[in-house]
Amino acid sequence: MSHPADNNTTHKAGIRRENVNKILEAAESVFAVNGFNGASVGLIAERANVPKPNVYYYFGTKEDLYRRVIEDVCSMWLQAADTFDETDDPATAIKRYVAAKMDLARARPNGSRLWAIEMASGAPFLKTYLESTVKPWLESREKVLQGWIKEGRLQPMNTRYFFYMIWAATQNYADFAAQINIMNDGTPLSDAQFEEAKSCVIRMIVQSAGLNQGV
Repeated sequence: MSHPADNNTTHKAGIRRENVNKILEAAESVFAVNGFNGASVGLIAERANVPKPNVYYYFGTKEDLYRRVIEDVCSMWLQAADTFDETDDPATAIKRYVAAKMDLARARPNGSRLWAIEMASGAPFLKTYLESTVKPWLESREKVLQGWIKEGRLQPMNTRYFFYMIWAATQNYADFAAQINIMNDGTPLSDAQFEEAKSCVIRMIVQSAGLNQGV
């Protein structure tokens, strides 16, 4: 039989998770549109439908919230490359990674745009994160590809530039959505069009690696 105090603690934890998620979602949108300097905690609180002091209570400062939002977005991108540990087939690993990156661009376009804004500004808030987290992650993924190259299962390539190409091709569908929409007669890609685009990107990237297995 549960104790009333335990139920109260669980209820409070649920409220906290809900508020944190609402703030993060609102902040992602506001920062993506206004950038760090143009965004205000008040606007984020209004968009999240929470009192302004709650934002400070859960995240401290606007800078702390900004970092949390961007790092959350990046962490999903990094997790998408777990496929390189889950399969020993180069074509399957690359296909799954590219597909996941495309899907994330469609599901979280504001996050991708916010990352692009931060990078275009010289990564003023994320330089340490890039050096301490993203760079070691990239090097670990490169080692997997380099192993496949040594085994003759991938054509020789600069693996770092290969990843850069994947990032550019996949994130383009979020970062340059306005351009894509205009080229698509003024409307966003339909689900069917996006799936076709995803298949095209996957096929081109897999084939550029000297693979043609099931694509």
